[in-house]
Amino acid sequence: MDLLSTMLPADLSMTAFWAAVAVTAFAGFVKGAIGFAMPMVMISAFSAFLPPHVALAGLILPTLVSNVSQAFRQGLPAARDSAWTYRRFLIATLVFLALSAQFVDLIPKPAFLLLLGLPITAFAGLQLAGKRLALRLEHRTRAEWLLGAIGGLYGGISGVWGPPLLVYLLSIGTEKTEAVRVQGVIFLVGAVALMIAHLGTGVLSGQNFTFSAALVIPALIGQSLGTRIQDRLDQGRFRRWTQGLLVLTGLNLVRQALTG
Repeated sequence: MDLLSTMLPADLSMTAFWAAVAVTAFAGFVKGAIGFAMPMVMISAFSAFLPPHVALAGLILPTLVSNVSQAFRQGLPAARDSAWTYRRFLIATLVFLALSAQFVDLIPKPAFLLLLGLPITAFAGLQLAGKRLALRLEHRTRAEWLLGAIGGLYGGISGVWGPPLLVYLLSIGTEKTEAVRVQGVIFLVGAVALMIAHLGTGVLSGQNFTFSAALVIPALIGQSLGTRIQDRLDQGRFRRWTQGLLVLTGLNLVRQALTG
């Protein structure tokens, strides 16, 4: 235990560490079940008991590793095809993630969270209420660039860039298996970019790095259990679960913005 404590950030108690392990395992389970929300669950819970930079660092490596298995579950060719199909979204996410990560201490995070949380909550809530909100096909290219840029902007600041992608996939009615794989591919590439960016900013360095690495195992255990649930969900239930969690995610982002 003494060895473990020396590998963790100095201001992180063992109680906080084990709480982070439990949160990460649950976040992995949610990700395994519906394909997303790991960083959203982690950052929202971590913010209650961890310093901001430690919280952000903690989610980076578990998110990266968990997306490897999700992206390549159907094999390399399928992952490659998904990357090409959604290349515009992917490029926009990477560019704006790298840019916004450099301003992690300067951009007012509450304002960003509020501007992201409100439209996500409204979109998913309307869909749950039976209102179909679909992007017109002739605007899909423009929507990919725009939503990818929005996801990248928020990702560099908070480590969360999934909601805009979910909004896009729900809008075009993507099939469950493809939706989960696409999320894995885009989240994986984004996670690599986030890791590189914050190795540069210093957020993911020293004991913050070892803290993040220690959370990889509970993340994978939770993801493995959640994947068993995902395999049993039909398309309709998968879509409702996704919409429901997206509503909760949006409300939580609004809560974080209002509470600072």
